[in-house]
Amino acid sequence: MKTETANAECVAFSDTAEGRRLARIAEGEDWRAWGPYLAERQWGVVREDYSADGDAWAYFPHDHARSRAYRWGEDGLGGFADCRQGTCMALALWNGRDAILKERMFGLTNAQGNHGEDVKELYYYLDGVPSHAYMRMLYKYPQAAFPYDELIEKNAERGLDQPEYELIDTGLFDDSRYFDVAIEYAKAEVDDILLRVTVTNRGPEAAELHVLPHIWFRNSWSWSENAKRPVLRAGAQGRIALTTAKGEEFEYACAGVEAALFCDNETNVQRLYGAVPQGHPKDAINDCVVNGRREAVNPELTGTKAAFHATFELAPGGSAVLRARLRRPAPRNASSDPFADFDRIFAARIAETDEFYAALQRGVADPDQRLVQRQAFAGMLWCKQFYGYDVRRWLAGDPTQPPPPPARRDGRNANWLHLAMGDVDPDQPGDILSMPDSWEYPWFAAWDLAFHAVTFALIDPAFAKSQLTLLTQSRCQHPNGRLAAYEWDFNDINPPVQAWAALQIYEIDRKATGIGDVVFLERIFHKLLLNFTWWVNSVDAGGRNIFQGGFLGLDNIGLFDMRQKLPDDAQLDQSDGTAWAAAFSLSMMRIALEIALVNPVYEDLATKFFEHFLDIAGAIHGAPDQGDNGLWDDEEEFYFDMLRLPGQKPLPLRIFSVVGLIPIFATEVLHEDFLDRLPQFKRRMDWYVEHRPDLARLVSDWRAPNGKGYRLLSLLRWRRLTATLKRALSEEEFLSPFGLRSVSKIHAAHPFSIQLDGQSFTLDYEPGEGRTRIYGGNSNWRGPVWMPINALLIQALRKLHLYYGDAFRVEAPTGSGIVTDLCGAADELTRRVQSLFLRGADGKRPYQRACPRFDADPAFRDLNLFHEYFHGDDGRGLGASHQTGWTGFIAVLFAPLAQGSGAQAEPASTTNAPAHPPPDETP
Repeated sequence: MKTETANAECVAFSDTAEGRRLARIAEGEDWRAWGPYLAERQWGVVREDYSADGDAWAYFPHDHARSRAYRWGEDGLGGFADCRQGTCMALALWNGRDAILKERMFGLTNAQGNHGEDVKELYYYLDGVPSHAYMRMLYKYPQAAFPYDELIEKNAERGLDQPEYELIDTGLFDDSRYFDVAIEYAKAEVDDILLRVTVTNRGPEAAELHVLPHIWFRNSWSWSENAKRPVLRAGAQGRIALTTAKGEEFEYACAGVEAALFCDNETNVQRLYGAVPQGHPKDAINDCVVNGRREAVNPELTGTKAAFHATFELAPGGSAVLRARLRRPAPRNASSDPFADFDRIFAARIAETDEFYAALQRGVADPDQRLVQRQAFAGMLWCKQFYGYDVRRWLAGDPTQPPPPPARRDGRNANWLHLAMGDVDPDQPGDILSMPDSWEYPWFAAWDLAFHAVTFALIDPAFAKSQLTLLTQSRCQHPNGRLAAYEWDFNDINPPVQAWAALQIYEIDRKATGIGDVVFLERIFHKLLLNFTWWVNSVDAGGRNIFQGGFLGLDNIGLFDMRQKLPDDAQLDQSDGTAWAAAFSLSMMRIALEIALVNPVYEDLATKFFEHFLDIAGAIHGAPDQGDNGLWDDEEEFYFDMLRLPGQKPLPLRIFSVVGLIPIFATEVLHEDFLDRLPQFKRRMDWYVEHRPDLARLVSDWRAPNGKGYRLLSLLRWRRLTATLKRALSEEEFLSPFGLRSVSKIHAAHPFSIQLDGQSFTLDYEPGEGRTRIYGGNSNWRGPVWMPINALLIQALRKLHLYYGDAFRVEAPTGSGIVTDLCGAADELTRRVQSLFLRGADGKRPYQRACPRFDADPAFRDLNLFHEYFHGDDGRGLGASHQTGWTGFIAVLFAPLAQGSGAQAEPASTTNAPAHPPPDETP
């Protein structure tokens, strides 16, 4: 019944104006050609770093950003660009007090922040649709001088045990002395872009604000000889005429403002390097407006960067609206007034956006849930970005520029010479990727991207698929099958969740359309087959089906900095690495089976992954009859990493962390009807029971279907699952009021410590920001709540319930006397994670606990941020504040598709005792 409801909602979604726009994209009407494809920060990224030591933050600091041309991308405040980032639009502001124009978001570098890099601005992504026919965000701009130095100095004074010093802490927002700057975009057509900026004085006194809508070309001409140079020039009626490098013509107009300022998107070599000044560089508009140097801008009214300059005197509470439009020159027989239909178009696009979400959220009854989900989607959409990076050329340098230091040739990403992304094919759109956070992480990350793609599948399945296919293209994936982790080190190893994500996207799309995109599955399967082979050959160093992996995306969750060699020549057998490989096997098996329904050849490959799953199960559980329990500890009834020292007995690292829960994720459910159509695979499953009972008995018994015809493949049999969930659902250990903690709370009183090679290594429970600088110190996996782990456990519990039904019952929370089935446990975990963002009985959102004003002030009250992670005890948001990347997965948890059966938990006194395991799964 629930599936039918979800299908009905998806059909209604496709029948909206936005749904029809998305459908027309496949027909060649590319509504995604323009979008919010500018980063909030291009300075301080690896792509712009040409230093010898690889210190990207120092090589291109914020102070250079206004004066120095970027090589690989652009940034801007509330920016919009074409999909090749050739033509860019963004806003600049000046309050009359700042030393520079506010053209981009400011934040601290990794070294400056007491918990790593951190944006120090207040801005919110509020609305949008997948075609970007409508987008809206809000920026809050102080009326006093922006405290750049104070933010740096105050954070420098704070240690790892103190919270970060934020913009709201400076007092500049007291008495509401700031401007609200609402930035909206609407499209009249694919390449007809309307910009509306509404500025409001929130303060008690009149205040002046300068608003400068900028337009410019990404600098693509300074790096090659004889490169075509685009041009901006003053046009008729005060408009700006554009001619792109391809010869396309556009015009940019601003209602009521005819004076435009022109310069070039080129480096100010005099300011930065003391060289002879050249022309009218990138910061000329800043110098003209802020310093009154009219001669800084080009008197010939031409260049490659320009801005209209409007000034508003705003009474207390007063507002003003600026309108601008970028479009192709109007035909002679059409209206020449670009603003005649401006308000009508905006009204239509806003109504269509409301229609889109009304259809999408039909099964979401609670208005607060709808608000949070819609803003989560908005954050996902605003964090889409053009990503340009050609590693070979980056390492070699450009022919028109000084050669880079030779040391770079053997430095970062030097073995990724094949990787080329951005505008690599002149006949294809540029590469648009979903970023974890458009300021703190303005570059793709392989395992983050998998979660992003699943969330996008709810609103734009085609874009979701494109993310995984782009990640696995030959110009991105390494020839040896490895997937690029993230640009700071493509060689790092992230959890292999792409096969899982592909299946999620496939299922969401199939439920929406009634048709499974097998071509997508087959395409991604072949590339992930290469990746799986790389995992087996490289991450399973000993060929024992026990995996290492090192970093694996969980930063500081372990004792050691896995980028360094372990003391005493030790080797670490990792529970998470091994469990991820098992889950990878099951996802690949399932994909192969889906394809095998139309091409039986894939049954052989499905069998291969089924057998590999069993081999991993054999390794992780060892040979108990020979005294080898693998990574499972019978005494503690938990999975632990195993430290192997030369000549010594393996030492289990008895740390209770999500590393020991990840084996639960290796779960798959298959229906009898499905298997009956795959006779070869089914025979092979039965063969294993007869000929390899030693392996078969280590995992769930897949031979016997339940009463509904489902069979289960899971690393954990009944006893291990019961014991593991007892800890996971305990509020004294993993279960916080807001989801699953990354490290058990028992380590607050009982830290784990070990001595190796004269060094002491200790791990305890750290529910907030990290107290170590491992992996930069900006993330902490030693206690906080993280969305991806919670999402995967919720899904695993729902799968397990599909097989076990009411027979498997647990206390949730452990020790509470409340007994429920596994779906009920999943529902409880979902409710707790959702509650991070929802108003409680006190009217407050837990994640905003650090700043009561955000709940109390109507001007902030309904503006939501999506933090990187959350305090393990009180739920307050921590880390990157705009990580609607994987934290945006909360949108999936609000979707009816993810709600499960909603089994009701019952008091233990009124229900049967927990069921005993079936005979085949007795301990």
